[in-house]
Amino acid sequence: MLPQSVRFFSKFVGIIIVFVAVPGLSQGQDDFALARERLVADRIETAGVKNARVLRAMRETPRHEFVPLAHRSKAYFDMALPIGSSQTISSPFIVAWMTEAIDPQSTDKVLEIGTGSGYQAAVLSPLASEVYTIEIVKPLGETAEAVLKDLGYENVHVRVGDGFAGWPDQAPFDKIIVTCSPEAVPQPLVDQLREGGKMIIPVGERYQQTLYLLTKKDGQLERKALQPTLFVPMTGEAEANRKQLPNAANPVVVNGDFETPTVTDGSQPNAASVDTVNGWYYGRQVQEMVGDAFQGQGFARFENQTPELSSHLLQGIPIDGRELTTIRLSGAVRLEDVKVGSQSDSLPAIAISLYDEQRRDVGLFVIGPFTGTKSWKKHSRLIRIPPQTREAIVRIGLFGATGIAEFDAISIETVR
Repeated sequence: MLPQSVRFFSKFVGIIIVFVAVPGLSQGQDDFALARERLVADRIETAGVKNARVLRAMRETPRHEFVPLAHRSKAYFDMALPIGSSQTISSPFIVAWMTEAIDPQSTDKVLEIGTGSGYQAAVLSPLASEVYTIEIVKPLGETAEAVLKDLGYENVHVRVGDGFAGWPDQAPFDKIIVTCSPEAVPQPLVDQLREGGKMIIPVGERYQQTLYLLTKKDGQLERKALQPTLFVPMTGEAEANRKQLPNAANPVVVNGDFETPTVTDGSQPNAASVDTVNGWYYGRQVQEMVGDAFQGQGFARFENQTPELSSHLLQGIPIDGRELTTIRLSGAVRLEDVKVGSQSDSLPAIAISLYDEQRRDVGLFVIGPFTGTKSWKKHSRLIRIPPQTREAIVRIGLFGATGIAEFDAISIETVR
């Protein structure tokens, strides 16, 4: 059994822990293989990834080999992990989901642009003919290249350099997958995409991004917005020259009142969107509702009938501990027949996780947890911000509990 503190932490980062020791299995590769199997079954298939080839690649790719030793015990948690140089390795679900979106074929030449882990390229390796990966952070890219070589990924070719520039002498590419976020789609990547090819890329402001699936037709890109997301930014000049920069001295929750309906088809808002909520990302079993809210008209409803199944929303925000010392986290909650999941900490909550400039955890603060049947009530908590804090993730949801939990008026106020 994992320690209570570790299990408690896992609920409020929106994951289910799957890396466990099992009696009868020796420590080592057997444990890792079992952990991957559970990860795929519990966190990837249940979240909607169905492509059998992609699922097989996720089961077979040793993510722990691409994670620093200090974080290897969390390699098969469904979460991003710091890999150094202010970069992270993407969560397994988002890797699987993005891979499925571009539908790689065995004859494809694929370009992948990452920050330095090499994990996405390893997942692509058995699914494509050739994989070209540009890692933008030099020391991380050199490590990733060595790991990929040692593991025998012979069809993966590594370059350290400017991801925006692409790999022109190997173009055109059938598919392009970008795992770090530019402010707009880089033109060289458009030029290097084959006619009829697909690109998946997170685009937008530093903490408000959308994953787009782009298809090249007649030299132009057809865009399909898939879902809100949060990826680390490109580094260097491109990131420094962003037109819209985050205000880390005055953090706010975007659409915390759920009054801005989600645009689902590129033109018309849908006030009852399932799993996709404007301003939030990685929604699981959540629906935007209209009417009978705590304030205004909109609120978010989470409903789950399977203990430990995910039901949550996340939002990344900038927050600089050098600029402020205290915030007030607030939110309204209404419950209907909410029961504890299989673990005692599987209950609804409003939570915020704080991270330093290397994206290491520096604090977790929770309002709740809540249980039973209760009408709307506002809750708040004062939180001291460690000076090393540079960003945060706000989390709301059932976190493995069953029943219905509704949230409204989620906000952060800076206390001067």
